Amino acid sequence: METITAAIGIEKDNRKAVVEMLKQLLADEYVMYTKYRNAHWNVEGIDFHSKHVFFEEEYGKLENTIDEVAERIRMLGFYSPGSMQQFIELSELKENGPDTNDSASFMKVLLEDHETVIKFIRESIGDNAEAHNDEGTADFITGIMQMHEQMAWMLRSSLKTFK
Repeated sequence: METITAAIGIEKDNRKAVVEMLKQLLADEYVMYTKYRNAHWNVEGIDFHSKHVFFEEEYGKLENTIDEVAERIRMLGFYSPGSMQQFIELSELKENGPDTNDSASFMKVLLEDHETVIKFIRESIGDNAEAHNDEGTADFITGIMQMHEQMAWMLRSSLKTFK
């Protein structure tokens, strides 16, 4: 649903296409945020304290990103999705958790999610800049991709599974 006419040099159809991508990104961010919260609340083991703190720091990063993506959608003249049902329907991430509550199990699930989001953003950058004439969103999501790359690196380093 469009809210206002955003006379920003991007045709309505292009803005709508960009917003559809941003809605999926927002949903993916929110699902991942929820999974980090779950890890923070439920992690167990000898490394409980350090991982409890780690997961909290990481979901804090996602919390800011969620707000920025939702606001970017509004800047382009559309409403942001805001319900769990919408997020689940729009997200490419699975609403899954590990079978056990140790930190490595949580981290493996989260690493897969980061890699999924990184690939999605990487595929979307060119479309936003070239096909939809929205260099601003291309730049915006490049920064988000870099954040996910850093978060994935932290998980990969903790798991010692460089590929």
